[in-house]
This record gives sequence, structure tokens and C-alpha cells, in this order.
Amino acid sequence: MYRFPEGLYCDVRIERSSDASYSISNGEVSGDSETAVTGAVIRVYDGDMWYNSVTNDIDSIQREIDALAELAKPRADINELPEVAVYEVNKVNVTVFGGEKDLRNVSRSKRIELVNSVIKALDPDSYDEIKNYRAAYSQGHTIKEFYSSKGAEIIQDYQSCTLGTAFEAASGDNVCSGTEFARAMSLDELSLPDEKIKAKRDRVLDFLKNAVPVEAGEMTCVLAPVVTAMFTHESFGHKSEADFMLNDETLRAEWVMGKTVGSSLVSICDSGDMINNGYVPYDDEGTRSKETWLIKNGVLTGRLHDAKSAAVMGEELTGNSRAESYRFSPMVRMTNTYMSAGDTSPEELIAGVKDGLYVYSVIYGTGNSTFTLKPHICYRIRDGKLCEPVRANVITGSVFRTLFDIDGVGSDLEIFNTYTCGKNGQSVPVSAGGPTIRVRSLNVN
Repeated sequence: MYRFPEGLYCDVRIERSSDASYSISNGEVSGDSETAVTGAVIRVYDGDMWYNSVTNDIDSIQREIDALAELAKPRADINELPEVAVYEVNKVNVTVFGGEKDLRNVSRSKRIELVNSVIKALDPDSYDEIKNYRAAYSQGHTIKEFYSSKGAEIIQDYQSCTLGTAFEAASGDNVCSGTEFARAMSLDELSLPDEKIKAKRDRVLDFLKNAVPVEAGEMTCVLAPVVTAMFTHESFGHKSEADFMLNDETLRAEWVMGKTVGSSLVSICDSGDMINNGYVPYDDEGTRSKETWLIKNGVLTGRLHDAKSAAVMGEELTGNSRAESYRFSPMVRMTNTYMSAGDTSPEELIAGVKDGLYVYSVIYGTGNSTFTLKPHICYRIRDGKLCEPVRANVITGSVFRTLFDIDGVGSDLEIFNTYTCGKNGQSVPVSAGGPTIRVRSLNVN
């Protein structure tokens, strides 16, 4: 399709994106938009330096290739360099979101109808405690093309739609927020039942009125699936991104393949093949995605790579080189990352706790050697039963110790499509998942 220069590696990534959204805040329309953008990034590599150009004029791509080639220094062995040699040459069309599933067919009137249905279910005007609310629908559809001087030719598509509400409630000096969202890859799969919105509203209002401060200290904690998902993503998923290890000898020595890093109950996987929010059949270097087991029965078995990290570390490509859009350079990112299910029911995990904490939801999490979870709603566990709601400011622990302290893994695996992951100034859609888990000891404050 393009004339690529001799003695240089070159690739072209083209994106055609269409987005639309509609939202209402406190009874007023706060967003109503439709946008369409086409753009491309051209990259040329001479073994020493990358030369990049971004354009919204698709007809200028060949000129951009030629201009970048003038800046580079050709070398006859370019395709033998380790980073270039590992690039795959795939020729495929994997577009799957056409026809009736194509979100570009969703009308503005349908978007308005969906948002109004959420507000009706929330019924904010009937509750004095609800001070602010927002309901929103958004959708995006992207067709991506990838071409390389090694011969790759890939066409693929991606889309997702989101519907949900966020609200803030207050009673006296207490404030509690609530959210209920659903995200799917097509409108016919988007499900946000009225009962789910009402249940979240009622749970938040109950917590607002009845929660008491937690007693600080080390406690056995049972984490609900959405909390396990956050822990998995933040505390271990990012550790598996191999670009962090390239200049960190300590980290590379700490995370050696074949090392036991957690309980035998723990297995963690990343897979771009799953048609969830992190669906990436081919990454932004043209690599075919695959299922990568990061931990298998407590043993470190894999990590996530782009071409550079795979070449430097002598490991296989995993299809995890991703960019936020054509405006950015790709780097190692997660796709759909989850802790696999066990064979114990959530009720059994709770029943096995004499005195502890059930973490129902969290606001955010961060992770490195030490991880932090900011709890949202928690409940005290006494004699194996859920009791009063409690307010906790922060839950912390060592990643290493916590992976070993997981002594129960539930059978209730859930994948959550509502994640957007930030790294080095770029945000990409991902999914995170996990079952209910029980951790022998975490620091609760």
C-alpha cells in the first residue's frame, strides 16, 4: 500500500474514530455531542532513533514516510536488529463490530431515552439526601489499520458503550457518593437493570446513615470481586508490565520466572483475545494478542511485553504494546487482567472469619511493593456473619505478603468492563476481574 524506504523499519497506524455522548446533571443537559476524527501516525526507525509524524491528512502519509526517511540513517541489517526481528508479520482483517452491532447506528433519540431511564430508576428527587447526580451515555467506534515495512497488513475494529449514574448523598456531616455503570461492546449487550440502580442507591443511603468508624489495626479481610479486580490490576498487573524492569535490576531480581510469589490458590491472567473492554486482537506493533498467565498456582509464569522489552529480556511477545490513540507512541499495557476463580463460595469465605472486614467496594487503588486501597463501603464481620457498615480510610499491605496471605478464593469470578487505565500520560480501556478472596491480614485504618 505504501513505498517503504530501504534500510529502515517503518510502520503506519491509521485510526477512524466516531464518538457520541449524552448526559444530564441535576435535571439539566450537560453534554450532547457527536464527533468523528481520522488520523495516522507514521514511525521510522534506523536502529538508533525513532522518527515520528502525526497527521490528519491520510493522503499525506507517503509524503510523511519519505520526509522521515530523509532524517534517518539506513542500514542494511535493520531487520536483523533484535527489536525489529521480533516484529510479527500478520495479514488479517478482524473487524467484528459491523452490521446491527455497529454503535454508529445508535440514534440521538435512543441515547436520550437511555439516560432518562437511568434517572427514572435513581429517582433522585424523592430523596432529600441526594444532593447532586449525573446520568450519562457514551459510545465510541474505531477502525484501525496497521502497515509495516516487514509486510504486516492488519485491519481491526473496536467499540464500546457506557451507561450509568453517579450521585452524591449527604446526611448531617456525613457524605457518601455512589456510582452504578455498565459498559459493553454493543448496545444489545448493555444491561443496567432498574433494580441494580435502586439497590446501589439504597445501599449508599443506608451506609450514609448507619456506618460507624472502623477499629484500626490488622484484620482478616474478605474482598468482594470488584475489590479483588482492583487489587489484581493495581498491585500485580502493573508489576507485570516488563518495561518497568528494563532499567530496574532490583525489580528484575525480585520477579524471576519460576519463583513462588504467592499462595497456590492464586492464578492471574491477561488476555487481549477476550471481547471485553480491553479487547486487543492485534496490538499497536502488529503483534497477535494471546492469553498470558502471569501467575499460575502461585508461581510466576509470565509478564507483558512490547517488542523492545521482549527483545532485551529474551522472552516472547505477548501483544501488549498499546497507545491511547494515533497521537501517542505505544508502550506496554494490560488488556483484560483477572484473578481466576477458586472453588469456595463467597458465603463460605465469610463464614470462616471470626472477626474481620468485608470490603464491598473501593474508590481507587494504587500498587507497587506496597499497595493501597481506598475503601468505599465496608461491613464488619463477626462470627462469620456480615454486621454493621463501617467507615475505613485506607487499607494497605505488602504485595508479596498479601499474595501469600490469600487463604480462600471464591467461585464467583466477575469481569468488570468499567476500567480506564492511566500510565505515563496515556489512558486506555481495560477490563479487570476476580472472585471474592479472603486475606488473612491487612492493615486497616
